[in-house]
Amino acid sequence: MANLRTKLRGLGCADMTINSLKNKSSDNRRAAFNVEKPKRAEVNYCPQHPKGETVESLEKERAAILSEMTKRNNNSVVSEKMENTFSYRRQEVLQGQPMVAHFKSRWPALFTEREIDKEFLQITTKPLLSTFFAELDQYTPRLIEVFRGKGGTTGKKIRGHMLAISKNTDSKTNSCMEQTVMGVYVIQKEGAEPEDEPEDIDVLIEGAEALTGLGNIAQACALLFGLIYCLNLSYPPELKSTFEVFQKLLLNLDGQRLSSKVQFLKNKLMG
Repeated sequence: MANLRTKLRGLGCADMTINSLKNKSSDNRRAAFNVEKPKRAEVNYCPQHPKGETVESLEKERAAILSEMTKRNNNSVVSEKMENTFSYRRQEVLQGQPMVAHFKSRWPALFTEREIDKEFLQITTKPLLSTFFAELDQYTPRLIEVFRGKGGTTGKKIRGHMLAISKNTDSKTNSCMEQTVMGVYVIQKEGAEPEDEPEDIDVLIEGAEALTGLGNIAQACALLFGLIYCLNLSYPPELKSTFEVFQKLLLNLDGQRLSSKVQFLKNKLMG
């Protein structure tokens, strides 16, 4: 098997390359054994480059995307080039683990609803938004009942998570945003009631705005989840169960293996 892996790596197999010792951290040899592999039912985790394409040719295509984005009514051309560079973008994420802000500067076209949906489909072979919303609509009535029935510490925690951040843009709020590892940021109009439509809804990752001007919180949550797959990000520990619900209940990705918490919630929703 070791000889086979060496031969495959020599032929340019992307999976073998990113898991080779030479591509792992030289500062800590133990890190070399943290093998990159699918963790959340990704079907197309580390694709090969299209036949006839090289890193150099795909980098030129990436630069061309930036140029095409400056033109009006050019979504179809940008979308086609994004599809052609999927393997290049994917290997960049897996090998380099770039900061989100830096990756967005290189691939701004990805950070749109349309391209996140397409990228997620290529990675998992499952539509993101249509599947997410269909299942959410099915579960919403029971979810509301479950949330309203929660009391004690758990109920307080849920209500705390559901509080929207106000429009205030003082240094304290900005500091809060900068320290946000991952989340949905809701901006309400001054003097608005909790049930009023928000002025803006954004997605924050690593303290930076990944998506802005979103239509509703459900859409923001779905796109944030999609970006987790697109950028190969880990679930934040404090939101691990929430994202497991998105993954396994709403999108049925590895849905046969549930943690005890998620299984308990599923039983409640199906009851």
